[in-house]
Amino acid sequence: MNSLHVLILGMSLFLVITITYDTFHHIQFLSKRSFLDIQFWICMFFLFVFFLEMYLAQNRWEFFITHFLFLLVSIPYLNIIDYYNLSFSPETNYIIRFVPMIRSGYALAIVIGWLTWNRAYSLFITYLTMLIATVYFSSMIFYVLEQNVNPMVTSYSAALWWACMDVTTVGSNIYAVTTFGKIMSVALAGMGMMMFPIFTVYITNVVQNHNQFRRKYYRELDGDIAATEAASSSQQVPKTREEPAQPVQPVQAEQTKPVEPPKPPPKEP
Repeated sequence: MNSLHVLILGMSLFLVITITYDTFHHIQFLSKRSFLDIQFWICMFFLFVFFLEMYLAQNRWEFFITHFLFLLVSIPYLNIIDYYNLSFSPETNYIIRFVPMIRSGYALAIVIGWLTWNRAYSLFITYLTMLIATVYFSSMIFYVLEQNVNPMVTSYSAALWWACMDVTTVGSNIYAVTTFGKIMSVALAGMGMMMFPIFTVYITNVVQNHNQFRRKYYRELDGDIAATEAASSSQQVPKTREEPAQPVQPVQAEQTKPVEPPKPPPKEP
């Protein structure tokens, strides 16, 4: 299934390239039958992947309800409009071209989660990629809608500047004139307020993981040092303290008293 999501990303990238080429060369894509055929088969592939995942899911109804949005964005609306000759404004048809890109965002999240082991890093990369894609698509739509009616939008670079400043909620000197452009201004600013806190969460997670790694490293280092000292102290034989030899005192001979000679008996008178 991961290979199917990789194919979805590749097809979505191809659609982005064709949309970019037609936009900058001012080509009416509805007049190109080849583009309609390519988008039709890409949407058919998206539908095939959706029903295949639903068939393999353990709870199919739950999968259908939770992934119903991806079913809606996989429908080839431009081919339906062309087949029934429905009339919409060129700007509306241009916006409809970006609908399949929503399906690629889901595939992007799955593929990044498959390639990365850290959940916080996976979430960060997914949101960063979606933010860049949102800014790019919004700038192109704003350029197509405003270039003929807004004197401040003289080139695509001006539209890209508007999108970058609007998503950061800073704002710029370029403001929307058309109704849909004004709606995009509000939606893009709201999306920026929702996405930018993800960066703060990711940086906080990185700092916390780094601090935990440092504490663990120093604990292990202190434990190794203590174990080494204990092992070295147990291997050393304790030396007994030798008391200095006491000098031998010479034995003094006992002084014997001289034996007095016996006294003679007294003489009788």
